[in-house]
Amino acid sequence: MPISKVEGNTQGLKSSQVKRLERLLTRRVPARDIITPELARQMTELSAEIRRQVGVLLSRQGQVEYVMVGDAGGIVIPDIKRVRTGQGRFRGLRCLHTQFSGEGLTRDDLNDLALLRLDLMGVILVDGDGLPSWIQAAHLLPATNVTADQGSEPWAYLDKVHPSRLKVDFLDLIENLEAEFAQTRKLRDARDQRDRAMLVVVTTEALADAEAAMDELVELAESCDLVVVDKLIQRRRELDPKTLVGKGKLQEVIIRSLQHAADVLLFDRDLSPAQVRTIEAATDLKILDRTQLILDIFAQRARSREGKVQVELAQLKYLLPRLAGHGADMSRLAGGIGARGPGETKLEVDRRRARDRIADLEKLIAGLRSQRQTRRAQRDRQQLPVVSIVGYTNAGKSTLLNALTASEVVAERRMFATLDPTSRRLRLPRDRDIIINDTVGFIRDLPPTLMAAFKATLEEIETSSLLLHLVDIAAPDYERRIAAVEDILAQLGLSHLPRQLVFNKVDLLPAERAAVLCARHRAIPLVARDRTTFLPLLQSMDAALCARDEGYPATSGEPPRPTPWAVPRSVPESRFTIEG
Repeated sequence: MPISKVEGNTQGLKSSQVKRLERLLTRRVPARDIITPELARQMTELSAEIRRQVGVLLSRQGQVEYVMVGDAGGIVIPDIKRVRTGQGRFRGLRCLHTQFSGEGLTRDDLNDLALLRLDLMGVILVDGDGLPSWIQAAHLLPATNVTADQGSEPWAYLDKVHPSRLKVDFLDLIENLEAEFAQTRKLRDARDQRDRAMLVVVTTEALADAEAAMDELVELAESCDLVVVDKLIQRRRELDPKTLVGKGKLQEVIIRSLQHAADVLLFDRDLSPAQVRTIEAATDLKILDRTQLILDIFAQRARSREGKVQVELAQLKYLLPRLAGHGADMSRLAGGIGARGPGETKLEVDRRRARDRIADLEKLIAGLRSQRQTRRAQRDRQQLPVVSIVGYTNAGKSTLLNALTASEVVAERRMFATLDPTSRRLRLPRDRDIIINDTVGFIRDLPPTLMAAFKATLEEIETSSLLLHLVDIAAPDYERRIAAVEDILAQLGLSHLPRQLVFNKVDLLPAERAAVLCARHRAIPLVARDRTTFLPLLQSMDAALCARDEGYPATSGEPPRPTPWAVPRSVPESRFTIEG
């Protein structure tokens, strides 16, 4: 048998001992037995002689596939090809190894059982004479209760007995368990076919900030039609460069995701290409980070041609450095006469195609930007002031635009419901006409690729005479959201524009509390769904625009040069009136 299947710590062993280990590869166990007393005795005798743990990996048919050698305290399972994995199926291999301490199955053993989805994990105690004393084994349990407490474990133990008294029908046990796993998934999919996600937030800051980040990540996940089945927050002194969370915590995350039948691991922080590869090597679950999630949401929401182009560009720029090969397929050469050089690997071809597509999309966006500038120039000639509603995502911007202008812009209670900017004409109570814009929502740590791709869209804000910074005052972290929007405006070079802070959803707070917050921040209170609350906002807009006409500073920043008023006929008019 090939010596390559004897894995681990074989250094220093006699050649006769290595040959005896190799002979274990020729052993075969009846398919319905977990192990035979003869194989158990051979393993314990070898283990006692070399004073190292000895283990075997057996196939579902009872064939010894691998022999492993550890040290006195533990054993390492070799890299196993990813076969038979997936929801409802186990690996098709069971692991059995010797032990000297008598502590039984360790946490490392159980982690390997869960992480590798093994059929079974067992330890055999070596007694003082080198004979097997007892065997303890465990197998996985189906996640029949997906809301199980986090303290429950996804495995069950078999009785600890001597190998000769182990009477379990192994095939019957495993087939029944796989049937239960499959049935559990079938019932779950019948109820809800959406992907199930476990959310992970890692922070080096205060725990309160991490909890706010988790709340936002839950909103993002639900906006992307993910079902959140479990959440984990970890506070670290510094981020782990290999796995972000650390090796031990990653094992806990994967086991909990198995316990809750998750399909996706979602991280709040952006993962480096190396971190993605390390985590993917440890699990078969889909790995997403925050930027990927936001890009997926944008891809779902984009409706206009320009929005779709911008999203595709952002996705390609994000994925390009993360293109990595897996196996022989990605190392295949595609070359020959007329090829680029001596030959390109499939990975290089993929990267070149991505770069070419990025160049094409950037040219297309440049053309769209030119068209947008032309439209803005036409609007400037009509000399109508522009007011833009900006703010954190899901603050109620589209709802406010609809209420002000009697429009029917899509307004949903989820993040990034609006991607494409919308302009409407609004006539203020004193017969002053303006253009009012609804813009894409901002979010903390807006992905740089996304900000760059949407720069052409956000340029619409540049010509604004006034920005209405709309804030969801009912959000627990509203101050952090205000700071995030101001930071993005500064990055876009728009911090010089006059801004008026507007607090939405004041009806969700006690009246006294809302009044104190508005006075503290010099904000205007309103309820976007209640038009009777709009009068202070309209008066403030009128005052700011009058100040602009007369050349006085408005709320902040330097106002644009005053221009006379006119009404363009190309934009639908909406006359606002106070109801009630």
